[in-house]
Amino acid sequence: MLNNLAVNADQFIAARVSSETKARLRALAEQQHLTESGLLKHIVELMFQAGSPPDESPAARADQPAPRGTRLTIRLRPDDRLLLRERAAARGMAPATYVSVLTRAHLRSLAPIPKEELLALKRVTAGLGVVGRNLNQIARAGNRAEPVNGPSRSDLTGMLRICEALRDHVRALLTANLRSWEQGYAEKP
Repeated sequence: MLNNLAVNADQFIAARVSSETKARLRALAEQQHLTESGLLKHIVELMFQAGSPPDESPAARADQPAPRGTRLTIRLRPDDRLLLRERAAARGMAPATYVSVLTRAHLRSLAPIPKEELLALKRVTAGLGVVGRNLNQIARAGNRAEPVNGPSRSDLTGMLRICEALRDHVRALLTANLRSWEQGYAEKP
């Protein structure tokens, strides 16, 4: 609702303040990488968000879905900000995206898989599909008593071991992924 108002901003608000207040506002705006006007606009929007408009109860607002682009501002200590940057970079994400995914994962008890790990799992799955189709063709030929020109029994045993090892590796990957979201960082191999 406030974002829509900002798009149609055609009104101007002015107020007189002391030199000291003006200097403090300028310093705060610079700290936030905003203009003084941008900071004041943000403060006004926050005040409206904090209070209930007279025509809407808090319960009615809670039932309405927030737009996807709704922003949430948080304060972090410098050392936490550094950890956030490091952990987001380790996952190949922007810090804001990492916080968003982490929050969603916590709220919904999810363990999202980072893009690189998901792509690796998709490649593994595709490879296993190829192996499975080949083994299926060999099994069909063997069941029809056709001559099988393919892998020997020891070759098949070796493939089975590889598939089992791959299964165990994927299981360990998923377990490590779950732990990393719970702890906040991936364990070093």
